[in-house]
Amino acid sequence: MEIRPLAPDDVERVEAVLGLSRLGRADGFYLVAWEDEEPLGHAHVALTEPPELQDVSVRPEHRRRGIATALTAAAEQECRARGFERLRLKVGVENEPALTLYRRCGYGEIGIPPERVRGTIVIRTGPLEVDDTLLTWEKRLDA
Repeated sequence: MEIRPLAPDDVERVEAVLGLSRLGRADGFYLVAWEDEEPLGHAHVALTEPPELQDVSVRPEHRRRGIATALTAAAEQECRARGFERLRLKVGVENEPALTLYRRCGYGEIGIPPERVRGTIVIRTGPLEVDDTLLTWEKRLDA
């Protein structure tokens, strides 16, 4: 498996199997996990202060292979290389697989109260109905 930034020539191939809801945003970039030129999963890194890991997605038939863990580690490395000391993310309180993954990767609560998100949000790939409570977690990258 190889992880590399999303290249313009790869957008159509990745979007066909994963969607790229944050594509075109000027504040970040996608990392894509590949196996033999087949996209397996992706993660978006928003270059905010601190940067935020977003839109981590692995194709269902490739889950439980460590791809999300590898994407998270690659995002952390990219942020370190850019001089950031922390990486933040938001995760749904009922998304147990993601909670387990991020705990295992060293993320934890930072004192920001849970955020209730409800209604329709419009993303690049279309409208999305949301009804969730999000936790904000963070990891220090110098640890």
